[in-house]
Amino acid sequence: MSTAYELQVLNPATEEVIATVRGATAADVDAAVARARSAQRGWAAAAPADRARLLRRFASVVDEHVEELARLEVREAGHTFGNARWEAGNVRDLLDFSAGGVERLSGRQVPVAGGLDITLLEPLGVIGVIAPWNFPMPIAAWGTAPALAAGNAVILKPAETTPLTALRLAELALEAGLPEGLFQVLPGAGAVAGDALVEHPGVAKIVFTGSTRVGKQIMAKCADRVKRVTLELGGKSPNIVFADADVEAAALATPMSFLDNSGQDCCARTRILVQRSAYDRFMELLGPAIEQIVVGDPADEKTQMGPLISRVQLDRVRSYVAEDAPGLRGSAPDGPGFWFPPTVLTGLDPDAPAAVEEVFGPVAVVLPFEDEEDAVRLANATEYGLSGSIWTRDVGRALRVSRAVAAGNLSVNSHSSVRYSTPFGGYKQSGLGRELGPDALTAFTETKNVFISTEA
Repeated sequence: MSTAYELQVLNPATEEVIATVRGATAADVDAAVARARSAQRGWAAAAPADRARLLRRFASVVDEHVEELARLEVREAGHTFGNARWEAGNVRDLLDFSAGGVERLSGRQVPVAGGLDITLLEPLGVIGVIAPWNFPMPIAAWGTAPALAAGNAVILKPAETTPLTALRLAELALEAGLPEGLFQVLPGAGAVAGDALVEHPGVAKIVFTGSTRVGKQIMAKCADRVKRVTLELGGKSPNIVFADADVEAAALATPMSFLDNSGQDCCARTRILVQRSAYDRFMELLGPAIEQIVVGDPADEKTQMGPLISRVQLDRVRSYVAEDAPGLRGSAPDGPGFWFPPTVLTGLDPDAPAAVEEVFGPVAVVLPFEDEEDAVRLANATEYGLSGSIWTRDVGRALRVSRAVAAGNLSVNSHSSVRYSTPFGGYKQSGLGRELGPDALTAFTETKNVFISTEA
């Protein structure tokens, strides 16, 4: 698309238009890539200590604006205020963590005969980051911070529904002193700005978080140019509760394992697998816990779950839940806004759509299992493999099941999936590559081997 167009940003809790943003065209992407390539050359040539200092300054400026960014996220994404505050803080922390890696991004000396062999890690150039609407700030930073730290320029395309925090972060980057053109934000339609970024020959790598369907399309387009990709895609994560676990703790922790961010989380534990001998007790505890979840105004500090992002997403979630489906239900507000109540479905076949497909809403299913082998079989019976939890007091069982479950991120007796200091990514159709952690910067570099002869 070469003609101008606009994106309307709605408040999901009220359905009111809160902003209108100009959408980027293919020509805008082309101009942004030219600016980024120019800025990147100077950035890569800068002393590592200077790059680290500017990234830390960026982190400091973000820290000064955490409350502002959180309020903006509440309005555009419908996130609870506590979540939004954490998200802005995660951007700050990831920038600081990545800055610490700049001066440790070193190659190796490889023993060889007849000379000295060394490897150099060099930046790729311009990185395209396509961020989703479910966690607009932190996931944008997952690609942006390490890419900048490794000496690259970044063009960020935020989701069409949530561009405001990304645009503000770009302003804060300039305020912190990052060079013009080094970090640019281009709001726009995926079929316009997104495709132009993916297909542009001047973009060395694409980092995409979103649906498996779109991820496959991006991968196919990048294949024609042998362009690098990191893909963090869908999930249908298990929450495995063995009878020897602290069943009460597992049940009380379960609601927010799939209701956080209104279930719009690739790591949501939406397949609750409970050993049959503990099933009745678990459900007795889970019912009241679901009913007590506070769903409402995301700006209220007491709210635990807000609305879904859009009418489209609300209709999608509704399509998975029949009105008379058996299970547990919480409450949700009436009136304007994209509300859906916390829902736990029971009595489903293990291969029912709600049990194997990513609903991306506040809906989970409970399935009983017999033994360890059966639990692993059910846990792996989806095309996804992103995350999951294992509840047991048996350390040996925890390790065996962790080995057997095909997922990139598992937690034992907790639901913690993501830390900026540890690797994150999926198995199977949940994605390709890893983000975050101590090796994040190397994912944005090319390895060059240099041999120096010492023979006379």
